[in-house]
Amino acid sequence: MSIIGVIIAGIIIGLLGKFVAPGDKDNIPIWLTLLCGIGGVILGWYIYSAFGGSGDTSGVDWVRWIVAIVTAAVLVVIASTVTGRNTSDRH
Repeated sequence: MSIIGVIIAGIIIGLLGKFVAPGDKDNIPIWLTLLCGIGGVILGWYIYSAFGGSGDTSGVDWVRWIVAIVTAAVLVVIASTVTGRNTSDRH
């Protein structure tokens, strides 16, 4: 996938990761969300490959994209925690 494709996929995956992440993650900046999405795509595909995923399918490899979304969601949670902008209740 080209760098432009990764950036476009990262934008979409970042927003999906923010939507899937638990708690209130609306307080992190959009640029950080998009960065988490791009990182989620890249790291998710490496994780997918490390666990035996080949990516040589004739259609859309849904498992690879799900791994990328989950990875982006984890990165959004980490970014929200590190920046201290998470406003969810911690009871």
